[in-house]
Amino acid sequence: MASAETPAEIFKRALAHAARALAEQSELEVTFGSDGPKLAGGVLTLPHPPRDPGGPESAALRGQADRLALRLANHDEGLHARLRPSDSQAADVFEAVEQARVEAVGSRSLAGVRANLGAALLTRLERTGALRATEAERVPAAEAVALLVRERLTGQRAPDGAGAMLDLVRADLENRAGRKIDALAEVADDQTAFAARLKDVLRALDLDPGDGRGDDTSDDKGGDEPDPQEPDAADDQDEEDDAGGGEGQSMDGSTDDQTAGDERDSRPDGAPAEPDGEASDEGPELNDGALPNRQEVGDDGRPVDAYRVFTTTHDETIDAAELCDPNELERLRSLLDQQLTALSSVVARLANKLQRRLMAQQNRSWAFDLEEGVLDTARLTRIITDPTSPLSFKAESESPFRDTVVTLLLDNSGSMRGRPIMVAAVCADILARTLERCGVKVEILGFTTRAWKGGQSREAWISAGKPTHPGRLNDLRHIIYKSADAPWRRAKKNLGLMMREGLLKENIDGEALTWAHERLKARPEARQILMVISDGSPVDDSTQSANAALYLDKHLRQVIEEIESRSPVELIAIGIGHDVTRWYRRAVTIVDVEQLGGVMIEKLAELFDSEPKAAPKRRRRAA
Repeated sequence: MASAETPAEIFKRALAHAARALAEQSELEVTFGSDGPKLAGGVLTLPHPPRDPGGPESAALRGQADRLALRLANHDEGLHARLRPSDSQAADVFEAVEQARVEAVGSRSLAGVRANLGAALLTRLERTGALRATEAERVPAAEAVALLVRERLTGQRAPDGAGAMLDLVRADLENRAGRKIDALAEVADDQTAFAARLKDVLRALDLDPGDGRGDDTSDDKGGDEPDPQEPDAADDQDEEDDAGGGEGQSMDGSTDDQTAGDERDSRPDGAPAEPDGEASDEGPELNDGALPNRQEVGDDGRPVDAYRVFTTTHDETIDAAELCDPNELERLRSLLDQQLTALSSVVARLANKLQRRLMAQQNRSWAFDLEEGVLDTARLTRIITDPTSPLSFKAESESPFRDTVVTLLLDNSGSMRGRPIMVAAVCADILARTLERCGVKVEILGFTTRAWKGGQSREAWISAGKPTHPGRLNDLRHIIYKSADAPWRRAKKNLGLMMREGLLKENIDGEALTWAHERLKARPEARQILMVISDGSPVDDSTQSANAALYLDKHLRQVIEEIESRSPVELIAIGIGHDVTRWYRRAVTIVDVEQLGGVMIEKLAELFDSEPKAAPKRRRRAA
């Protein structure tokens, strides 16, 4: 009954109707799932809306739906595939500008749609880190050109944050291609003519427009590889969203087109697919830029895409209590408790269910008639009736949970700021308390960087003359909120540190995962579980701007592969608003952060219900 619908259900229905209207397809199938937003097989999949549809996240979700729907209504994919340049950097700009055209044409007289698109744009640029660019050379070229074209076609300045980013390179773009960009507005309704004039813009920007693909078998509209100079090239699925590739996907790396599944077989030059299961659908650009690097060797004799660290001098592994004075830590913990009282009670109820589930498996069982152990007093009557009978002993069976340790590795990046990090902190707190009651030791770790945009590591690189292929260029900060041997009461205050302003910066997941894994391996417990909680790809502007595209992404994949295939540690990941299943074999994605507590508890319960991961029979030495 309509009266029984929740606000989220009403919001979903309204969003589906609006998408069908904008797409001009009354029969368009609109679904909601953790793998959205994407368009595949004629089905539009959107992320689940938040519990409060009136919140700020709703505008961004409406914008994601609008940009997908407008692409259906105002874009010919086959024509686009034939006209798109083969050069990867030119294709990036071509993709981004075409999406800007689609949105501008479709929202001309729809102020609400324009507002939604603006919200989605800012959300995506914030997630990718592009809005943090403060130097012209670090502004993504595709983003900047698309924003400038967007201004020309709509007659409106880009939203505040995006406009400030564009201003860093506006003068240069205007000088080189201003008149060519002006000419685009005259043919915005004609995709073919627009593409022809767009190639003039590419030439003015010294990019090679080529002669198009010359092949529409790819039906590729998602080949938007992140530019190596972009601040968050690692978050390839988010970059794809702005460029129009992937049909507006801004929260995950899902494929874009109805025929994107055929994309992997239509790469030019026989280029192998990117290991990213989602990004591999994006088209050839992902490898056009990466393959040559694999053939190069750096000054140290290693391949240039091999992971390296420029310097570890400024890295730190530190106890949370050392980053804040006791009074401030107390205040932050109080703030955390006050803001999440309601959520704490919900998670606590779930945690109690987990505790009952675990304790049910820990019921005592005894082995009898043993030759040694605890004297079985219930069978002493045998001695009275038959003095020749031997004494009988018993022994309690070993509980599997008393030899288990769980590490919670929390992403402390800037994109987790606000409710996500608060929920993560409270869930970790309650989960640690629950498992401690069950005799399971818990370690809580966090990872971020000491500075934005490189810190002292980048300064050292600049002082050294900016050598090529420097590797990681930021100062790591790995935080120990609770060690495995510390009781929960002693470490409780430390979790409040996550609320401290300025703590959350960038995230280099691969090295953090290695650090947490090595700490686990040093533990004596037989069963070791590592749970990673993150909301996106590795992001470090400084590193990405000086290395090949997807540099941190590839390293994360290597680390995960090593742990999953060659380590006895059981690895599980939870993605907040971001599809982590494309990295981790055992993973789950949530859209609403309030789902985090339930998902954490359920996944841990599943692990305890299953048999421990067998230790590898043979370890390979690193090359």
